Amino acid sequence: MSNNELGYAGDITPDTANEWMQSGAAVMVDVRSEAELAWVGFVPGAVSVPWKQWPSTAINPAFDEAVKAAAKGQKIVLLCRSGVRSIAAAQRATQLGLEAYNILEGFEGDANADGHRGTLGGWRMRGLPWRQN
Repeated sequence: MSNNELGYAGDITPDTANEWMQSGAAVMVDVRSEAELAWVGFVPGAVSVPWKQWPSTAINPAFDEAVKAAAKGQKIVLLCRSGVRSIAAAQRATQLGLEAYNILEGFEGDANADGHRGTLGGWRMRGLPWRQN
């Protein structure tokens, strides 16, 4: 699928996102809610810009200005729980003129047969840098 069809610069693996972030080639924007960051875990150095407001799930009215400020003229890589919200956020960031990439698998990856995340892909399962409060 071409980037024009996606509506954003492209999809990248968690490993590539980590490499770009560590080298300073990109800024990571975590679009999960503050509750998810606090309870599930977060990536050190990522900028928190929630895509939706909890618990209403309405789009965060401060997203546009916050994501532009976070980018600081660099490309951005967007992270969510499973790689779905980050697609919508990457599309919006692209509309705002940013070079935005979706991180495949998200922080927790896909749910397994028991409905549990964290075992089928994702930033955390791949052993990339993360912390918990």
